[in-house]
Amino acid sequence: MPAIRRLVLFDIDGTLLSAAGAGRHAIRQALAEAVGEIPAADSWVFAGKTDPQLTRELLEHHGVAADEVLVLIPRVLARYLELLEAHLGTSADAHLKPGVEALLAALAGREGVCVGLLTGNLADGAQAKLRRFGLTEHFRLGAFGSDHAERHQLPAIAVRRAAEATGITYAGKEIVIIGDTEHDIRCGAALGVTAIAVATGPYGMEELASHGPDHVFGDLGDTAAVLAAILGRTCE
Repeated sequence: MPAIRRLVLFDIDGTLLSAAGAGRHAIRQALAEAVGEIPAADSWVFAGKTDPQLTRELLEHHGVAADEVLVLIPRVLARYLELLEAHLGTSADAHLKPGVEALLAALAGREGVCVGLLTGNLADGAQAKLRRFGLTEHFRLGAFGSDHAERHQLPAIAVRRAAEATGITYAGKEIVIIGDTEHDIRCGAALGVTAIAVATGPYGMEELASHGPDHVFGDLGDTAAVLAAILGRTCE
């Protein structure tokens, strides 16, 4: 039987873990320092968006002029990263989602399987969140909000990096994106990826299923079932 090849790309927030609002608190504070309090930041939809996209949306909503937005985004995000570390350190309610550690252990060391990240987090922000739970060693590469502000651009970046790292050009259903929002489901459509949705974020299974993923799970707790969905066959 030919070896199974998979590039498995995980979203972070709502999929691997909950940072218990640390990111929202940090970006809200960074924005307040730059332009004053933005009340909309408390209720703005963060799920599935990149950090640069969120920052731009909130600045624009606050009425900041377009040319000033472009200047402020890198400044706000740099301050956000500084604040994020502090907020993560005080987030007592931060936690891993069910089944994450077991699934990552099951994927580790499989020939032809490359595990990475596909997330709207800035690369440094992603690493800070993973460090909080000791997960950094599980991910060989990633595509991040710091690579591109538009999430649909990230899968191709991850595929290119995987080819550089492994010598394998993953394509079509060999690319597996796992996430908790419609943005995760849809972002790889142009590449024909396998989309796995998990209802551990803000949306339930029915809502996620309406966006047409290949598989939907309540959480990642059934390691064998999720692994089978990733590898495309029944797994022991």
